[in-house]
Amino acid sequence: MKNIAFYIASRYLLSKKGSTAVTFITWLAAVAMSVAVAAMFVIISVFSGLEDFNKTLISNLHADLTIKSTSGKTIKNLQKINSVLKNNKDISSFSRVIEEKTYINYNGKGDVAYLRGVDSAYTKVNPIDKNIFYGSYPSFEYSNEVIMERSLQNRLGIPVDSNTDFSTLFMPKPGTGIINKEEDIYNKKEIIISGVFPGNEQLNNYIIAPVELAEELLNLPKNSAYQIVIKLKNPENIDSVKQNLLKALGKDVEIKTKQEENAAFWKMINTEKLFIYLIFALVIFITTFNLAGAIIILQLDKKQQAKSLISLGFPLSHLRMTYFYTGILIVILGVISGLILGTALCYFQIYTELFKAVEDLPFPVKIVGENYLIVAAIASIFGITISWFFSKISKDYITKN
Repeated sequence: MKNIAFYIASRYLLSKKGSTAVTFITWLAAVAMSVAVAAMFVIISVFSGLEDFNKTLISNLHADLTIKSTSGKTIKNLQKINSVLKNNKDISSFSRVIEEKTYINYNGKGDVAYLRGVDSAYTKVNPIDKNIFYGSYPSFEYSNEVIMERSLQNRLGIPVDSNTDFSTLFMPKPGTGIINKEEDIYNKKEIIISGVFPGNEQLNNYIIAPVELAEELLNLPKNSAYQIVIKLKNPENIDSVKQNLLKALGKDVEIKTKQEENAAFWKMINTEKLFIYLIFALVIFITTFNLAGAIIILQLDKKQQAKSLISLGFPLSHLRMTYFYTGILIVILGVISGLILGTALCYFQIYTELFKAVEDLPFPVKIVGENYLIVAAIASIFGITISWFFSKISKDYITKN
């Protein structure tokens, strides 16, 4: 009997209905489901691409592990820490970092920037030298040779790789007492811009310079560090390496992973992802009411046939299953065609890069198997629920005139 119910349902879907309006409403429900599924798949595929794109940007800002002092900015016992890090076989390389806010001035134009002083091993941890699109990375032969984030360089109009055009960095001096002259307020240093790198939300207004420049501006002793950034040979061992280092270095330092350094960023990403799923789940839920309309119209159109089947001994439960199977077939058709359409649109964007996030950056798209399962599951749950609820037809409705 159940096989008969499924056969009748498939005939209801594929054969010509008694009314053109019924045929139109039935296929409208399938098309609406297909479009909603395709839209959700495309959007979350774009979001997956943006997530990977952001991970790439973050990878050049934060290392696998970052060591900071628990008391004050400057790390103490630096020689001991260097010895422990050198003897750790899981560590590929590490670098000293000093980062502080500064003020930069060029030809009367000024702006607040972030000065990041790094040593020559920094590019082994964060290969930012590969992202320079104009000029070159500092040679570290001179302490005043720096690279600058593009938007900051554009705003100030500083020439790149010029030996005659200098800009000036100002760093406030700590301390108390009476100010007698300008030098009591701040340290200053003239710098040369050797190269420019692209910025993002994490690297806006950054100046990357030799660590000696930061030490000089901040009046720090040589071989000082606010942070030590570490690159691991195998990032999968990050938790065990962190615990071993904490045991070896004691309570004077704290160690954070890349994810912990960007906790707020990843919380924002996960929140946005949740809202995208909820919004498009709501869109699909609203779309499934077209399915409810199609089932109700089909019941009205096939009322006489249903009465005949009941008279011949066809169980009411199986008649209900017939309408339920009809709804399920519409859902399956909509989901499959929607996923095919969404995949085609994603590959179209991947190969043509037609749609741009900004002028020189196309929307990134990443097709992930998990996205197929999520979209299909959401559409199926809503579709099955609506089909089951609206297939509960009563016997009195069929038999009464």
